[in-house]
Amino acid sequence: MAVSKQAAQRFDWERFNLGKLNEVEVRKEYQTEITNRFAVLENLSDDEDINRAWENIKENIKTSAKESLGLQELKQHKPWFDEECLGFLDQRKQAKMRWVQDPSQGSVDNLYSVRHDASRHFRNKKKAYLKLKLRNLKLTVRSKILGIFIGASMILRRVTCLELI
Repeated sequence: MAVSKQAAQRFDWERFNLGKLNEVEVRKEYQTEITNRFAVLENLSDDEDINRAWENIKENIKTSAKESLGLQELKQHKPWFDEECLGFLDQRKQAKMRWVQDPSQGSVDNLYSVRHDASRHFRNKKKAYLKLKLRNLKLTVRSKILGIFIGASMILRRVTCLELI
């Protein structure tokens, strides 16, 4: 089972809650925030480097969006993936970087060892999570089946009582 390195990188991304732009108050607040920030940028000198100007514009937009819209909560696609798994993922990444910098046999062996430990940890975490989900599902199904049998037996009692009358 491979865990992509995007899982670790995903935590660094900033996604803004664009759904809030549908609210009139929030949209107006964002518009005034952007207008005020660009008014300050217009007062800057024209001999400024184009890359520096672009960085200023980009940072102003990001800051305004973060203040008025807030950040969007990321969905967790793998509920079993926690901070401990991130640690193993980081160890694997560091071992790979050491191997790239020094492709000696020792770093190769270290990389294989770290990969093996990380994969085993991910596999065990996922297995434990799935066992817990299966146990909860079994309990839910048992209780629902028991409820169905109790309901059916009550109906049968009523029918037999009506037949006796």
